Amino acid sequence: MYLSLETMELEENKDLLSLTQFPPAELDLSLSFTSTSSFTTSSNSTSSTFTTPRSSLSLSLPSFSSNSSTLSPHPHSSHSPQWHSLSSSPFPLQLQHLYLIRPLGSGHLSKVFLCRLKTSPSPSPLFALKVIDLNTLPSETSHSHVLAEARALASLDHPFLPTLYARIEASHYSCFLIDYCPGGDLHSLLRRRPHSRLPLAAARFYSAEILLALEYLHSLGFVYRDLKPENVLIQSDGHVMLSDFDLSFIAPVSPKVHRRRLNRQNQQQKKEKRSNFENEELEFVAEPDTAFSKDCVGTHEYLSPEMVTGAGHGNAVDWWAFGVFLYELLYGRTPFKGPTKEATLKNILNKELRFPSLGGGDDDDMANARDLIRRLVERDPRRRLGATRGAAEIKRHPFFKGVQWPLIRCVTPPVVPIVPEAEKGDGTHTVKETFKWGSWNNMTCGGRKGLIKNKKKKKGFLSKIGLNNMGLFCGLLRLKSRNGRKKEKK
Repeated sequence: MYLSLETMELEENKDLLSLTQFPPAELDLSLSFTSTSSFTTSSNSTSSTFTTPRSSLSLSLPSFSSNSSTLSPHPHSSHSPQWHSLSSSPFPLQLQHLYLIRPLGSGHLSKVFLCRLKTSPSPSPLFALKVIDLNTLPSETSHSHVLAEARALASLDHPFLPTLYARIEASHYSCFLIDYCPGGDLHSLLRRRPHSRLPLAAARFYSAEILLALEYLHSLGFVYRDLKPENVLIQSDGHVMLSDFDLSFIAPVSPKVHRRRLNRQNQQQKKEKRSNFENEELEFVAEPDTAFSKDCVGTHEYLSPEMVTGAGHGNAVDWWAFGVFLYELLYGRTPFKGPTKEATLKNILNKELRFPSLGGGDDDDMANARDLIRRLVERDPRRRLGATRGAAEIKRHPFFKGVQWPLIRCVTPPVVPIVPEAEKGDGTHTVKETFKWGSWNNMTCGGRKGLIKNKKKKKGFLSKIGLNNMGLFCGLLRLKSRNGRKKEKK
């Protein structure tokens, strides 16, 4: 049975109410909600202001147009079924137009629910609804975190970042309708792996996509400050989505184009082009290198030294966290973790970076991974890789050699969620975290080079066929089946 806030009663839904913390409608929750999303009217609209016992909080989203009467989907997801279903939904979108199916999780400021639109026929697209009760926020700092989340979500348009489909406001509640990722988070995936770590090829895949997400955030001026596997979600196609932006802050960005001299190997590759600048190439950099904050926020195992000391930090904290993130993917734990939080913070400031032996010998790929981590986990933020030229110089590191950045969405992910039929439909059944485990080392991109060069012989019949021959193989199967049916008739 679906749970609708339109008909919810306190006595019959105590369990869900305890999760949502929604009071009964007759107390103080009005169902006359307003929505300020990409659905806007030609009438003059103003941002709602919530009055709480502590302060008033205005959650205005300046990137939304107030004089447009048409649906404005984001370019990268304009053909998604979510936008199509929203185009036929009532306006203004209200909370009573949604079915709350089940809880997905909770954080220190919000709770997230799986939902769908009532007006969409089954099977209908699913959404995640992030609900924040502004009256329960512990401090003014928490209010600023909600503002940061609203500002970031309203600005994003990237395949590895969530799309904000609608913002619903009611009384002291603020709700964000965003993408649902059926694969759960990367932390859960790690816990299912032996020793909680990934093969190098898979670590390269996930870190490459997160690098692109961080590059996009920094190009908009956002310093993320909360990178960890728990905040990396797995979409239905196996690609990642970075979530939770309440700890981010924004700073000015001055995009620049640099000329970079090529090394000898790159010069040989460019020689055939006969360019006037065959010894150089242009490099675009958009990094908030003037960002500055003294807030100490984030997960303690991922905090950078400048955060721990309180000396002030900028964009380089994200590249420190990126190094810690890659270390955890490869080694199953963070590099400076101690028995207590205090011990961990002391280790961040003083402990030498060490790499445990994984067995099975060493190779160039793992050596490159360690070198990249060393250069990212550099205690001096001025010398840290990425601090000046951001993701552009990180992409050039040998660890990412062979990655075709513009085609990375074509790469077959190492793990793809298996969504039950019930979840594809109305989602009333509990979803089991099941995955299609692919070949960790077979990351091809439409027959082109993928993220790595395979050095070992591929195992399995399908892996021998290759993506280029998959269509031919399926055609042969159909022909064989057709001939078999003809023989049976005879």
